[in-house]
Amino acid sequence: MLVKAAVLREPQAPYTIEDVELDEPGPGQVRVRIVGAGICHTDVVPRGVSLSPLPIVTGHEGSGVVDAVGEGVEGIAAGDHVVLTFDSCGECEQCRENHPAYCETFLMRNLVGRELDGTTCMHDAGGEEVSARWFGQSSFATFAIANARNTVVVDKDLPLDKLGPLGCGILTGAGSIVSAMDVQPGRSLVVTGAGAVGLAAIMAAKVIGANPIIAVDLHESRLELAKELGATHTVNGAGDVTAEVLAITGAGAHYAFDTTGVPAVIQTALASLRMSGVLGLVGVQQGEVVLDGFTQLGKTIMTIFEGDVVPQEMIPKLIGWWRNGEFPFDRLIETFPFDQINEAEEASLSGRVVKPVLLF
Repeated sequence: MLVKAAVLREPQAPYTIEDVELDEPGPGQVRVRIVGAGICHTDVVPRGVSLSPLPIVTGHEGSGVVDAVGEGVEGIAAGDHVVLTFDSCGECEQCRENHPAYCETFLMRNLVGRELDGTTCMHDAGGEEVSARWFGQSSFATFAIANARNTVVVDKDLPLDKLGPLGCGILTGAGSIVSAMDVQPGRSLVVTGAGAVGLAAIMAAKVIGANPIIAVDLHESRLELAKELGATHTVNGAGDVTAEVLAITGAGAHYAFDTTGVPAVIQTALASLRMSGVLGLVGVQQGEVVLDGFTQLGKTIMTIFEGDVVPQEMIPKLIGWWRNGEFPFDRLIETFPFDQINEAEEASLSGRVVKPVLLF
């Protein structure tokens, strides 16, 4: 079928809205009419060094309505409202043990934009192949093909246009706290970086009863928002973060969660932990982190994909928290028309908007 998609043709070029041909869903697949799609910093990866062949349609926080289902799909029907999330095989040892974010084929399924056999489901007006399986969805388009496994059915009374970020950024922040790091009630947490992922972590930490919750960022506006969403303390990253965390916690924090990927910030977060503390890292690391034996003594460092959650379990949990007024993730969102995708991307990269969402 003919659909409109935002196509990235050159690493530094703007997206262009084009008419493209999208295949019918194959076995185990669904076709989704996209209603909203969040912009995440991971969508910038194909602009740099990546595995993704251009041209490509990115977008991996889609929400919409199922338009058609392929052979063998169970539990999903045309007309269902859905959130699209990361893809996984469901068959490897990691998937069978409920760690789909660590699927043995995660990188190929999510960061290439192609099927595992190298094929694609999209062609442009000239018949050229367009990579269109970014995170198993490529949701910067009016319609997307996804696997049933990375499609989560949600209630039809929900604000579908705002749910897309639950599929990745919000999922990652909240899931890292409650699943990967297993932060315990009454334990202290430092979150470095108060963007969408960091603020989701702070909201989740408040829900589970972590205390104190310390937000670190360079922007006072982000720190104010963090305090409104659950941070008990805020620290400007331009100061002596470690000293301030120690003053708040005494011996240092039980947990630290870095969303920046900046080596100096990661080192500061590690130094802010007490012995036996846990540091969780998400995002693309922006350089080498040099560790010394004293700073890391008795501490655990873990890198985290997608919060190490099962999306079919975690996304309904987040929605339930939102319904109860405990997890106001929608406060992070500013919406843009689909044809303003380049303006929305700039707003995200500049930090002017916490979570841009495209409306179709």
